Amino acid sequence: MKTKLTHFVLGGALLLGMHTLNAQEPPPGPPPSDDSAMPPGPGPTGPRMELLGFGEMHPGKVVAGAAYSAVAVSETIQRLSDGNVIDRKVQSNVYRDGQGRTRREVTFNGFGGLAASGQPRSVVMIHDPVAGAAYILHPDKKTAEQLPGRPGAKGKGGVQNRFEARIQQEIANGTLKKEDLGTKPINGINAQGTLYTRTIPAGQMGNSNPITITNEQWYSPDLQLVVKSVRNDPRFGETTYTLSNIQRTEPAASLFSVPSDYTATQAKRPRGMRRGPGVPPAADAPPPASE
Repeated sequence: MKTKLTHFVLGGALLLGMHTLNAQEPPPGPPPSDDSAMPPGPGPTGPRMELLGFGEMHPGKVVAGAAYSAVAVSETIQRLSDGNVIDRKVQSNVYRDGQGRTRREVTFNGFGGLAASGQPRSVVMIHDPVAGAAYILHPDKKTAEQLPGRPGAKGKGGVQNRFEARIQQEIANGTLKKEDLGTKPINGINAQGTLYTRTIPAGQMGNSNPITITNEQWYSPDLQLVVKSVRNDPRFGETTYTLSNIQRTEPAASLFSVPSDYTATQAKRPRGMRRGPGVPPAADAPPPASE
């Protein structure tokens, strides 16, 4: 039986992986008005994805000709009313080659079930728009789970367009403000800053006063990714995402394929996800992985 942490990682990676590779999946219905997600801009869409280290992912977009490797650190600090502090940090190694293939090596340590065991756990996520495939690798078991669906296919009305439409709608109705912060170097990379401020009106979710959420993002037009973001939400705390040790060289091609000594299985579609019309399972897909 897989742990809850593995289910959480797999579920988030499934969603993000298929969005990044333009899967033919209908997007979920509009989130409730008190949703914690901030505008993806380019960049993170909420505290869970930021904590998992997906800050620089740009849903629905494949970036070619901008290879790099870097170290990504996501840290969330939550201060409780009793004075207690919860500090969760995730570090990952990230890679992208000139064809737009991406690899993220994430190590979890020190919270959840891992805190009791004292043992870190690593997962590797590979998105390959060239081959139209996406995988989650488990180095400890030498297994690879192929994501369901047809990641290389393009559907109507991309996820990114829907996100952008939502941003414009919230700006128009006054619940979201967008401010240009200019440009400055972040860890040696020129980046353009944007500050998003979202307000949840009093009474919308039982709150006596308005709730203000801010998300400061620094985006590199050259690399086409977020190199730093700082999100403040009084309900969840502060989440900081940074990229460092950025190298502009082409990563090794072997990083974007499943090792030959790994056993491949087909990952199950998360509960609640619908298969889009006209999207049959891959003909050569192996049987689903057993629980």
